[in-house]
Amino acid sequence: MTPELAARVRWNADGLVCAVVQQYDTREVLMVAWMSDEALTRTLETREATYWSRSRQELWIKGATSGHTQAVHEVRLDCDGDTVLVLVDQQGAACHTGDRTCFDADVLLTDEG
Repeated sequence: MTPELAARVRWNADGLVCAVVQQYDTREVLMVAWMSDEALTRTLETREATYWSRSRQELWIKGATSGHTQAVHEVRLDCDGDTVLVLVDQQGAACHTGDRTCFDADVLLTDEG
């Protein structure tokens, strides 16, 4: 990552930036994760979705152990610099529970009532 880009990212107090992950063609929201400077750099360089695990305190490549990979098509920085949008081609489940997305389980409100 260039120094200019790194300076535009507004890292939180833990040195992380929020990453919203969407399916590139349908725009389905798959998950939310966190990226460190190294995770974002690796994602941009390799096009393999790489995140920072806050619970394990280590980098992880999505699908490295599960096989549920994310091929990165595009990465965008929001207007405030505090969130990145990662557009991916998701293979398999995005959620660690085995669901397609992390937003399948608890629907709090719908148009149906």
